[in-house]
Amino acid sequence: MAHVSFVLDPRLQASTLAVGDLGLSRLLLMNDARFPWLILVPRHAGLVEIVDLEARDRTLLMEEIALVAHWLRQRAGVDKINVGALGNIVAQLHVHVVARRIGDAAWPGPVWGAGTARPYGEAEARMLVGEVSRLINT
Repeated sequence: MAHVSFVLDPRLQASTLAVGDLGLSRLLLMNDARFPWLILVPRHAGLVEIVDLEARDRTLLMEEIALVAHWLRQRAGVDKINVGALGNIVAQLHVHVVARRIGDAAWPGPVWGAGTARPYGEAEARMLVGEVSRLINT
């Protein structure tokens, strides 16, 4: 269910492509073709930490993380799934779910701040957003 007071942080909006909404979260694709990288943003205003969610929403968030992680893990060449909710730069609660490959541009370190993002081309972005949209609409 959408929450009227929810507004996506402009920094998240600027660096991602909108995919759609799950039961709790807005699902975004990080616009960096170096890493298959999805972001879940619970659609409640004022959330900063996972513990700020009510118990049933924490459970739902974990199910949504598992759903997108499973989808990412099905992609060719994925060796590890990283899940993180740092919030040191963007305080709005959001969870990164990143598919990693041994030897990728940031391996074995974190993806945050590793080099320069390589935005998706228009056709590739449209294709990926479509694939992920089908995941949440099934």
